[in-house]
Amino acid sequence: MKKLLASLLVCGMLSVNVMPAFAYAGIADVSENYWAQTEISSVVSDSVMTLTGDNFNPEGQMSRVEFVKALLKVLGNENLEVNSKVKFSDVKKSSDIYAPIARSQQLGLVYGYPDGTFKPDRAVLRDEAQSVISHITIDAPVDASVVSKYSDAAKVPAWAKNVYAKTLSYGIYVNHPDENELRPTDELTRAEAAVLLYRLRQRLDLVKNQYKNQAETVLGTEHLSVTKKAECNEVVVTNLRNIVKEGNVLEVAFSEQFKSKLHAAGDGVTFTNPEDIVTDEGTLLFPAGSTFYGNVIDIKDPQWFNKNARVYVQLNKVVTPCGKTVDLNAKPFYKDYALKEGPWMTAGKVALYTVGGSAVGTGAGVGFSFIPDPDKVGTGIAIGTPVGAGVGLITGLVTPGLNYSAKEGEEIQVILLDDASIAK
Repeated sequence: MKKLLASLLVCGMLSVNVMPAFAYAGIADVSENYWAQTEISSVVSDSVMTLTGDNFNPEGQMSRVEFVKALLKVLGNENLEVNSKVKFSDVKKSSDIYAPIARSQQLGLVYGYPDGTFKPDRAVLRDEAQSVISHITIDAPVDASVVSKYSDAAKVPAWAKNVYAKTLSYGIYVNHPDENELRPTDELTRAEAAVLLYRLRQRLDLVKNQYKNQAETVLGTEHLSVTKKAECNEVVVTNLRNIVKEGNVLEVAFSEQFKSKLHAAGDGVTFTNPEDIVTDEGTLLFPAGSTFYGNVIDIKDPQWFNKNARVYVQLNKVVTPCGKTVDLNAKPFYKDYALKEGPWMTAGKVALYTVGGSAVGTGAGVGFSFIPDPDKVGTGIAIGTPVGAGVGLITGLVTPGLNYSAKEGEEIQVILLDDASIAK
């Protein structure tokens, strides 16, 4: 009962910034299982984006002025004092879009066109949105070749290759519904804009100081002591978020039974945390019952000479019971990041083969000795039992290894390969 009350209290606290997923079931045109439902609920609850009546119009286009307004809210500059005159010929001072465009011009967020216009109602293209995000985030060396892994890389304009390389490395991008496509010259939909803005808000630490009105202050460094073998146990706590540093280890449990012989690369797999994940100092990171989503990257079948199957899984997202989403990059904390049966299971298999072989050898010894000479049964047992056990042992050692199997609730450890940023 205490745990239930604690979970409800946590959800209530989180709802100050992130409305629970079910709270926006009233959005008429966004179903509960819509691909961007969590992000849309979040940006609507924080007034970053707005509804028209009860509709969000997720598949509708995102206009340039709408993108500017939403971007200003994410950056905390929606009320920035305007002290410059708008230079665009198609933006009248008497219009309600004058102030946000003036703020955007003043900050240098979204630029106009060479003919002196802003074209506020024109749809934002996906590469234009990525360009803005790249422009306002801190600069870092990037490998432009990362773009080439996408099937439509040839469609990315030359000027946008470094843009995409940067935003892809920061995780502030969207490529739904096909994860292998970037579709750079397509119009940005409102749902896609919601995802971009949500991810940008989670990574405000990457935004250059001149573009944001909310400075991030480090409040302290705490620790997460799951295992002494972890490469790192530090959690940086700021006024905006908790940052679980790369190298930390988390303990999660399978949400349902898993068998390697029934799965293949590309399959989804989910985990949960039966207990709250908190720092040693008491800061809550992931409430009990959060769902950790991942995918099976590859499965290596059992091999001869008792080599067990190996399952390679990557976790990419966490959703708390209150609908808060945290991007994640984690893999099982084992040799080569692989899940496989442990030595005790392997030893048990070999033992079964040995015992079975011993039984067969005993029976054979009895039979071969009894037929010619019943008095030699004891001798047959003495010879057949060790011979059968030896054959069974050898068989157990050279046959293929075990498939991987995990029960629902079985716990594993995973290691973070990147920092995990948990917005407050």
